Amino acid sequence: MIEVKNLCYDVGGKIILKNVNLTLQQGSVMGLVGINGAGKTTLLRLISGVLTKKYGEILIDGKKVSEEEVRRALFFLPDDPYFTIYTTGNSMYRMYEVFYPEIDRAVFDRFTKEFGLDPKKPIRNFSKGMRRQLYISLALAVKPKYLLLDEAFDGLDPLSRHIFKRVLNEFVEEFGTSVIISSHSLRELEDFCDCYVLLDQMTVSASGDIAEKVNSFCKFQLAFLDEIDERAFAHLPVTSLEKSGRFVRVVLEGNAAELLPQLQALNPAVVEEMRMDFEEVFILEVEKRGYLK
Repeated sequence: MIEVKNLCYDVGGKIILKNVNLTLQQGSVMGLVGINGAGKTTLLRLISGVLTKKYGEILIDGKKVSEEEVRRALFFLPDDPYFTIYTTGNSMYRMYEVFYPEIDRAVFDRFTKEFGLDPKKPIRNFSKGMRRQLYISLALAVKPKYLLLDEAFDGLDPLSRHIFKRVLNEFVEEFGTSVIISSHSLRELEDFCDCYVLLDQMTVSASGDIAEKVNSFCKFQLAFLDEIDERAFAHLPVTSLEKSGRFVRVVLEGNAAELLPQLQALNPAVVEEMRMDFEEVFILEVEKRGYLK
């Protein structure tokens, strides 16, 4: 289990994170979301031990991240990992072998082959997506207890994304790997994350089960015989409303089955429930905070 308690971090007096609290249970996959500059990368670097906390506490299975045993249980894949012009996939593997003696060469070879990579070639000749595939292969070969991924889908083509998500799910189920993954691709996170943390205003402003959060909203499309005034929806828990002539698209907070009769009472010619997704919920959250105005 990863526990972050009252974590604070600043650079030159500028506060980056303040009183951050979160808990990641064993075998869970957590999506870390927030607008650019919210502190997602900083938080992952602090949890992994790349950065040193200023105040608060970070515990991995009850131990400090500075302990070597804990570090070997963690694998942090940054957004843009460092490499030299001479680095190859094989030399990178040998370097990680020093830090992770139990790294599995067969797993590394399996995924580099599946991704169509030649580990003998210099990484400088790889595209960003290919480099990402290589580091994902290394991460999976390590079989860490805790996997921290920063913008893991960035640069991956649709097939590579599919392979990665499938394999990540397999690793969580087989080895009980716990994952924290930051990404701007919220639809990708919804596919396989079971919980989320939203960083905002330097701290955790929302967290919980993704499915429960999405299901706490409902969306409807309505068509009326005559144009309707937006004030007709004032008695409803409206979070978003778009009107174009006789057509209305509205997002409500609450249960769809309970709210449908109230919409039907407005006498629409057509009323249709539409699917909500995690990306829409995120946009509603940041709109509520005034970022998109």
